[in-house]
Amino acid sequence: MLKMNEPNATVRNVSDTARWVAYFRARETERSDALFRDPYAERLAGERGFQIANSLPDGTNHEWAWVARTYLFDQFLVRALEEGVDLVVNLAAGLDARPYRMDLAASLQWVEIDFPEIISYKADILASEEPRCHLERIPLDLSDTSARRTLFAELNRRAKNIAVVSEGLLIYFSADEVGSLGRDLAAGTNFQYWILDLASPGQLKLMQRSMGKQLSEASAAFKFGPPEGPNFFVSHGWEPIDIQGLLKTAARFKRSPAGLFPMAIGRTGAPGDFPWTGVCLFTKR
Repeated sequence: MLKMNEPNATVRNVSDTARWVAYFRARETERSDALFRDPYAERLAGERGFQIANSLPDGTNHEWAWVARTYLFDQFLVRALEEGVDLVVNLAAGLDARPYRMDLAASLQWVEIDFPEIISYKADILASEEPRCHLERIPLDLSDTSARRTLFAELNRRAKNIAVVSEGLLIYFSADEVGSLGRDLAAGTNFQYWILDLASPGQLKLMQRSMGKQLSEASAAFKFGPPEGPNFFVSHGWEPIDIQGLLKTAARFKRSPAGLFPMAIGRTGAPGDFPWTGVCLFTKR
């Protein structure tokens, strides 16, 4: 059994952050007033997920933010499905269990994309479970531009109304890499929605100071916090139609820490050095 002071008790690579996030989903599921219930999260987090959360600096201090993020992604996804989405593409799906825990049509197509290691781990943990829709997992490094363009083109032919989900992904990319990904998604005629989370430059700096060193050493450095805010994506083919801050959402459910006050931004707002993180729903321009 790993000890907390052993080096490999912390994050080894970016895939380990998925175990960390699953830990927070497991914690939320235990609450009587849970905003969502993920009965698979504890198994998916595993012992390692709990060790990571308890060994990183501030590793368990911002549970409200992780919970608010998951809740908002759920809400935006339900909204997109109500608009007739027939294929969900989950980029860097990690240990997300939405195909198993959400109320989904059996006819819905759901494609998860992630590194082979995390795909294999997740498939093994959930081998005895049945997803509520048609689920496919594809191992792929999204930084392989040529491979992802080929895959996006193939997925574009499968459905008429596609929603993309990228929870906890973009912060690990540079601005140029995010712009390139946005353009590749927008190139698909049937890619209609994109749900993503976003940090302000001020929030990015805070995160880099608090846990950036450990994650950088694991090749999981925080990089993306555009000064333009959600408006960054407009020139890459995507228009923000709804923006919800994590702190404001947490405050609505009486989860926010004392002394923190939420800041609301509009569709073209740019929070700058104010520490803001939110979830955004985009439609293709």
